[in-house]
Amino acid sequence: MIHVVHHPNYVAAPDPSAQRGSKMAQSSKNGLIRDMLRDSGVPVAWHTPEPMPRAWLEVVHDPDYVAQVLAAAVPRDKERRIGFAVTPQVARRAQAVPGGTWLAARLALEHGFAANSAGGSHHALADTGAGYCVFNDLALAAVRLIEEATVARLLVVDVDVHQGDGTAALTAGRPEIATYSIHAAKNFPVRKARSTLDVALADGVGDDDYLATLEETLTPLLEELRPQLILYQAGVDPLAGDQLGRLALTEAGLAHRERLVARLAVERAIPLASTVGGGYGADKPAIARRHVTAILTLGETFASFLTSSPAEAGAQLP
Repeated sequence: MIHVVHHPNYVAAPDPSAQRGSKMAQSSKNGLIRDMLRDSGVPVAWHTPEPMPRAWLEVVHDPDYVAQVLAAAVPRDKERRIGFAVTPQVARRAQAVPGGTWLAARLALEHGFAANSAGGSHHALADTGAGYCVFNDLALAAVRLIEEATVARLLVVDVDVHQGDGTAALTAGRPEIATYSIHAAKNFPVRKARSTLDVALADGVGDDDYLATLEETLTPLLEELRPQLILYQAGVDPLAGDQLGRLALTEAGLAHRERLVARLAVERAIPLASTVGGGYGADKPAIARRHVTAILTLGETFASFLTSSPAEAGAQLP
């Protein structure tokens, strides 16, 4: 059984894959993810989140910016940084998604693994959104989990092709929250933030080098930090040919990535909550299918480790 968080307000949002200069269409990526999970034949327990309370939004984001988003009155210069207009519908989605990531984290602590069917909005900053991100659900969930004393320390693992600059900036100065980002060095954002550990890759890196680098850099960080939870930004945009990517992973390489991250977590008895992250191009069903594959691969890897070799995993997760 895979525990998945989904809210009806996830489904409609501006499409960052729309041709530049054209009117943003309403994206169905999150709806496709939901439908493909339902049709996968894999048992899924569905959970509906509450919107992130305004008080928690204001712990991470500037209250004036929070007010602008919730009123769908974001200034045009900030909308340009985000990449689309913040309509009432977008505002409802922006508040629902962080609640979903927080709930996925709580479910992961209970079951070992859980997934939010949206989220991974890692570019949003304190007083503005950016890069198709309105509120930073990773930072919001992380800060709330720490301040509520749900966990004492956690790690955000971000494997999106773009650096998790907003997450790093918004959690800087909080020693209980660490951030790891493996990304294309020459991709957006131009000005990088400083994560706890940044792994910047040259253009065109493929499966073998990527996976070796991921294991060689993430393993010692996990050993050093021993987090009680991983928030995982599982962007599929490192795929070769992604519209906004610069790396060259294959679909098999992406699946291997999920198995690797899941194995590293299970072996150390660390629960993991995943978010969708980036994936861009005209073929929305293909992109949604990659996100679904990521969720299913993570869930199946957690389940197989815990049922077949708990001794090797080091300890049984909840």
